[in-house]
Amino acid sequence: MPTFTRSYETQTYALLRMVAGFLFFWHGTQKLFGFPGAPPAGAPPFVVYVGGGLELVCGALVMIGLTTSWAAFIASGEMAVAYWLAHGTRALLPIQNQGELAVLYCFAFLYIAARGPGIWALDSGRGES
Repeated sequence: MPTFTRSYETQTYALLRMVAGFLFFWHGTQKLFGFPGAPPAGAPPFVVYVGGGLELVCGALVMIGLTTSWAAFIASGEMAVAYWLAHGTRALLPIQNQGELAVLYCFAFLYIAARGPGIWALDSGRGES
């Protein structure tokens, strides 16, 4: 199996980047526009406007692969801050404080920031990889 999967490593990474950006984008639309579904109940305006704006913009940029490393780095930082402000104060472990998604986003975006856009990205046409 590892030989088979290794031959699709670049395509799999591109899919990870696009899907992570796509899902993050929708978190932004939910916070800013209430679509799809209502924004998080009781979220302070800072979380709605700043967090939602970063999620919308960075998610779209990561998804299409434009200024990918910067957008992913900012998204990773936002998720680190979100974890410690919204989840880490409730309990130490992510399984206890419902912070698993913030942790996964944080480290997925950190990996994307370090690795770069890869294939199927607008940055590839600009000479970045």
